[in-house]
Amino acid sequence: MNRLTSRVIYSLFYAIAILPLRLLYYISDVAYFLVYYVVRYRRVLVRKNLTNALPDKSSKEIVALEKKFYHHFCDTFFETIKMLNFSESRLKRHFIFKNCELIEYFLNERRPVILVSGHYGNWELGLSVALWIKPDKKRVVGHIYRPLKNKVFDELFINIREKFHSVGYVKNHLFRNIVKLNREGKNWVMSFLSDQKPSGKVARYQIQFLNQTTTVMTGTAKIARHTNAVICYVEITKTKRSFYEGKIKLITDTPTEWSEEEITGRYMQYLEKNILKNPAYYLWSHNRWMINT
Repeated sequence: MNRLTSRVIYSLFYAIAILPLRLLYYISDVAYFLVYYVVRYRRVLVRKNLTNALPDKSSKEIVALEKKFYHHFCDTFFETIKMLNFSESRLKRHFIFKNCELIEYFLNERRPVILVSGHYGNWELGLSVALWIKPDKKRVVGHIYRPLKNKVFDELFINIREKFHSVGYVKNHLFRNIVKLNREGKNWVMSFLSDQKPSGKVARYQIQFLNQTTTVMTGTAKIARHTNAVICYVEITKTKRSFYEGKIKLITDTPTEWSEEEITGRYMQYLEKNILKNPAYYLWSHNRWMINT
């Protein structure tokens, strides 16, 4: 039954994906109206997050950012589904990576590379970085993910994410997989979304992020120190509807000389600056600051 349900849902999403992007944006506009005005999806939370993070903004400016966020939120959903129908060349036009020669330099030096970013712009399209790095038998490009509770949608998004050669690694098994990659002599690039709220007993500490005391995970920094991986931040810019750029910026190529807290604080500073350039494109519906203990 699950397999049948999975096929039906996948077929439905693929039917949506083959529609022209222009038509999908008309549908997205309708979805925005329903999500924002009718369903009012997490509007209280979004308003609270924007107000606390941007205290210099007037209430009128906050509402304008809120509406712009919901437009973008709906767009990213349909853009992600559209990936099912994108060719590699087309996706490379929609998400352009800049300064990839920095990654190539360190890979040629046999150094693993960690790419950190946050839930900004369209992070799903950002997994197309593998198209720019060109993985092969000795080079692996991967990303970290938390499995969705709904197995059908989990399988769907795995297919979307791995279509363009980025291998998914479950967060809880990551360290074991990295050890395996190193043992096999593989050179690797791994993408992390490092702004998630910590859960369970993961290593964490508190920083000031977007004008709020924020609990952050230090696991990415721990892996970087243990593997001597180069850490780069991907600064995302939305240039126009459905088009993005990701600029690779070096954070450090000497992670063992930094503490986990210093590394974590540095890439969160990069993310904060990225968000403040155009706040509407951050995932404000994420319940990031509800509990910071």
